[in-house]
Amino acid sequence: MQASIATATLVGVDAVPVEVQADVSSGLPVFGIVGLADAAVQEARDRVRAALRSSGYEFPNARVIVNLAPAPLRKHGTGFDLPIALAVLCATGQLPRSAFADVNAVGELGLDGTVRAVPGMLAHAVAASGQQRALLGPADAAGVVAAVPDLHYRPVSSIARVRMGLPDVESGADTASIPACGVEVDLADIAGHQCAKRCLEIAATGGHNMLFVGPPGSGKSMLAKALCGLLPPLSPAERLEAALVHSVAGRDPLPCLAGVRPFRAPHHSCTIAGLVGGGTPPIPGEISLAHTGVLFLDELPEFGPGALQALRQPIEEGAVTLVRANGAIRYPARVTVVAAMNPCPCGYAGDPQRACGCTPGAISKYNGRIGGPLYDRMDMSVRVDRIDPALLIGTEISSDPSSEARDRVLRARDFARTRGHGEVRRHLDAPARALLETAARRSSLSGRAVTRMLRVARTIADLAEDPTIGEEHIAEALGYRTWEAQ
Repeated sequence: MQASIATATLVGVDAVPVEVQADVSSGLPVFGIVGLADAAVQEARDRVRAALRSSGYEFPNARVIVNLAPAPLRKHGTGFDLPIALAVLCATGQLPRSAFADVNAVGELGLDGTVRAVPGMLAHAVAASGQQRALLGPADAAGVVAAVPDLHYRPVSSIARVRMGLPDVESGADTASIPACGVEVDLADIAGHQCAKRCLEIAATGGHNMLFVGPPGSGKSMLAKALCGLLPPLSPAERLEAALVHSVAGRDPLPCLAGVRPFRAPHHSCTIAGLVGGGTPPIPGEISLAHTGVLFLDELPEFGPGALQALRQPIEEGAVTLVRANGAIRYPARVTVVAAMNPCPCGYAGDPQRACGCTPGAISKYNGRIGGPLYDRMDMSVRVDRIDPALLIGTEISSDPSSEARDRVLRARDFARTRGHGEVRRHLDAPARALLETAARRSSLSGRAVTRMLRVARTIADLAEDPTIGEEHIAEALGYRTWEAQ
């Protein structure tokens, strides 16, 4: 007696189809699972046996072999519990095979037969929708998979309820109708720092990376948190993309589905795998969890050198590619990077109110931890000094709220879509070209640094709704490189 149930295993953010084949034959009682299953899948034998018996089913006293096809593909996770149990029940005739002909099943089983959600439910839903198949899974995941269009979801709370028939719930909720949460930090609540606020507006318009340099407590972290409030609302496709990464990582995808831009601020002790992804089985790192949002790297020089260098390629390409012996895994990583650091080990180099006690050698060594290649990828680097206490404790703060700044960002993005495209350098007028060339030679800027500065100038011109990059736009872009790596 044989039966098969369709399911999938996660590879990156994709759910790759897997067929769970069960064979029940006479012989010594044994329950074996083959097909490159990891420890979590192998442990399904005990969970499935206990769940079936506690749910009123009969576990066969025979030779039971479960094959996960294709055999060369590694399978991992507890989501195979439910399809393995269904395959055994269909092979023994306790459930009709026809009921699962067009169904993908995924879910973890408790010893009492309850069906629980597993990481990557959203990826399984996307895969089932693409195959035009229904998805059978835990009832508590119905709210998450509802965002996937053209999906028929069949939720079950326990495997005992499967014998009563499979309910059918149409998914495909309009994620754009879900209200997004409010802004965490509003620009109107930040006193001073007009230059830094202008940089945030430019970064939100053009997706530029930034580096804030200043003494402790000057407001660098608060400025970084305000950036998400300036970014345009997520489109339905972007909401699903971001939620997919969080779902695969085992995190709550509902904030992303509600339109909240991800903001990730890993501690500087974060490992390479924690930043870019990895592990066994591989999961997305912080840069992928910040996809479509902001990655904030506070105390930048305190990160490990290997971790900082591992960020270079993902920042440039907008994706992370992890190459392993059994294949390559790709995670999306289209983020805006905001980094912050002190100007020296004590934090007070250049501070007009407090003297710095660091030697020139210590300052040079501290700043050198970043590395020129990573610094080149920072489009803007500005000094953020402490503000006057009188301004900080004043009754009114003279600053536009985030809503007004976001309106300017939206208008600039609309203008960028309507103006002529092509190579950015063709938008330069003669005085702007001469100024950029002189500055590049004087500061010995790399080709990447010149290109990124040119893109910043293009964004500044978009904010002014000017189709041509003028000398004033280049001059402002040059002003946002007030700190150079030592």
